[in-house]
Amino acid sequence: MRISSIEEFPRELVPVEIPPHTVMLRGIAWDSNVYLVRDGGEALIIDTGTGVNWHVYTGIWEREGYLDGVEKAIVFNTHEHFDHVGGNRPLGEWLKNRGIEVLFAAHETTAKTLERGDDYVILAHLYGRKFEPHKVDLKLKDGDKLRIGSLGLELIHTPGHTAGSSCLYLDDGETRIMFTGDTLFRGTVGRTDLPTGDSEKLKESLERLSEFEVDFGLPGHGRYIDDWRGNLKEIMGWLL
Repeated sequence: MRISSIEEFPRELVPVEIPPHTVMLRGIAWDSNVYLVRDGGEALIIDTGTGVNWHVYTGIWEREGYLDGVEKAIVFNTHEHFDHVGGNRPLGEWLKNRGIEVLFAAHETTAKTLERGDDYVILAHLYGRKFEPHKVDLKLKDGDKLRIGSLGLELIHTPGHTAGSSCLYLDDGETRIMFTGDTLFRGTVGRTDLPTGDSEKLKESLERLSEFEVDFGLPGHGRYIDDWRGNLKEIMGWLL
C-alpha cells in the first residue's frame, strides 16, 4: 500500500509506505512498531519487537519485495526494552541467510545493556522470555549519523524512558521524519518508572525535540504524530 500523505495508519499487518524511503509495520500485540528505511542496496531496520512475530514482518517484506537487491542492513534499537529488541537475533539470522550483511546499532548505553544481556533493564522476564546477548557493532553517541545509501540519520540521545533512549532524525530533502521510540507518542510519553527511567531527563529530552522541524513523528507504538509542535506543546503543558 502506497500513500502520498498520511491520514490514518491502517491496522497491523498492512505495510504503510511513507515516501520516498520508509515503510512502517504496526506492532502486533506487545511488539513495538517496526520500521524499514531503504536507499539503494542498503536498509535500516528500526526496532524488532519481542521476537514472537518476526516471521510475520519478514514475510511482508519478502512478499512486497522491500528487501530485493539489499546487500547490507543495519538493525537499530531505539532503547533497551524487550518489546523493541527481542527480535534482534532471529531477524538478524534471517537477513544473513538471505546473503545480507547485518550490523547492529544503538546508543552506546543501550549497546552495553544488550551486550551484557542485563535483564534488569531489558525486562524480558515480564514477557516470560529470555534475551540472548549479542554484539552491537555500532555504538553511537549523540549527534552521530547512521549512513544508509545516500541518507544520513542523526542520533538524538533522549534519556528519560530509559538511560539509552534515542531518536533518529531523517531529513531526505522531501520529508522530515523523527523516529521517536518510546520517548514520545501521539498525546503522551514513555513511562519513567522502570529501571533507568528519569522523569526530569525526559522533560529535558522533550525540550530538545521541540527544536526540530518534523513532518511526521514515527513512535515505537501506536499512531503517527502529524502535528509535531502541537503534540509537544500539549504534552509539555501537563508534564511541566
